[in-house]
Amino acid sequence: MSTKPLKQIHLAAHFPGVNNTTVWSDPAAGSHIDFDSFIHFARTAERAKFDFLFLAEGLRLREQGGEIYDLDVVGRPDTFTVLAALAGVTERLGLTGTINSTFNEPYEVARQFASLDHLSDGRAAWNVVTSWDAFTGENFRRGGFLPREERYSRAREFLDTAIELFDSWDGSEIAADAGSGVFLRNARAGAFVHRGQHFDIEGRFNVPRGPQGRPVVFQAGDSDEGREFAASRADAIFGRYATLDEGRAFYADVKGRLAAYGRTPDQLKILPAATFVLGDTDAEAHETAHEVRRLQVSGQTAIKYLEHVWNRDLSGYDPDGPLPDVDPEVGENTIALGRASVRQFRDPLATAREWRELAEAKNLSIRELVIATTSRQTFVGSAATVAESIDSLVQADAADGFILVPHITPGGLDVFADTVVPLLQERGVFRSEYEGTTLRDHLGISVPAAEPGAGRTAAPQAAAS
Repeated sequence: MSTKPLKQIHLAAHFPGVNNTTVWSDPAAGSHIDFDSFIHFARTAERAKFDFLFLAEGLRLREQGGEIYDLDVVGRPDTFTVLAALAGVTERLGLTGTINSTFNEPYEVARQFASLDHLSDGRAAWNVVTSWDAFTGENFRRGGFLPREERYSRAREFLDTAIELFDSWDGSEIAADAGSGVFLRNARAGAFVHRGQHFDIEGRFNVPRGPQGRPVVFQAGDSDEGREFAASRADAIFGRYATLDEGRAFYADVKGRLAAYGRTPDQLKILPAATFVLGDTDAEAHETAHEVRRLQVSGQTAIKYLEHVWNRDLSGYDPDGPLPDVDPEVGENTIALGRASVRQFRDPLATAREWRELAEAKNLSIRELVIATTSRQTFVGSAATVAESIDSLVQADAADGFILVPHITPGGLDVFADTVVPLLQERGVFRSEYEGTTLRDHLGISVPAAEPGAGRTAAPQAAAS
């Protein structure tokens, strides 16, 4: 009788900044912009032998009624600056950054990631996203210029073009032979030509091939286009499903798309984001989790969140009172500019009916309803319970691992590193030491062969964030 070998779990850490996941008012919370906070967070992740640290990116502060507020990151620093600095204070931890393909240029982004890969000795990764709204685009030349569907096709061609640039060096060009005086074996190194719908460029890429060949590519997106994009090009995909049934369905769907691109299931890692609350006992952890949710969803926050669905000013309503008796305003204009919930609540009237039914059935106030219907802790319990939950989901093919988002920055990862990681190591499902030096080593993804000229004349396909 054969037994299935234990899968090795992949763990990463997301530095979230100030938003509705973090509890910035907690006495244990620190700065979200001081470099010391990034150092603490990164070194904890590396001490725990995590695969990588992840930074999201916000190109504009989101507004409601023309004002910024505590549901958004205030003062998030530039991704490349932070990751390059962290490369100097870490040795093995992967460094993953979200960089937008809508408002940048392939040459610039490829050069920055190739440089980061060299500076970090092969630990760079790029989370490829698009910007979906003209509100964000107002900060850039292309604001209102590219319709949504063209932003997706641009993203796909953007990545293909960046790969051409990475692969314009195959790694064998530099001889550096002092005896013969030959530095370059190939004086054509870095030459590229790209003719496409969105980019028409040619020249020389001036960063030699990095330790990973090209940086690891991540994709974030749950749409059909996003899943297809991940299957075709990405090395890992972020997911939002952390329950067994939903996770297994997502896992099977995305992995099942790989064969069409000549890829095998092990060439794409599926890594959902996950929050956690730990306690000495399960009961203590659940009590803490309840309090954390109340701190994350203040009365003011609850009203702001409800406005995303109602699309009208609800500041006059009591967050501890009943839901509004008026219906949502339906239309193209939205009170919550720049928020993904604009897309999430595609039918606000139906959402309002559903929420009214839930509130009536359970006698919930506005605040209680928002707490009940928004994201909550994925893993709650003692260290043993959380370790068991994570391991069970990975072994059941609901995920390959998780990107952990603590609610306290920068020290919220410490307790997980000190209590849960040792239990996973005892189970034999998580490394005790790094076995390689690059992020590809950590993820078990091979260095790709150079593909000079790949995609130069291919018609761009859709990609989604």
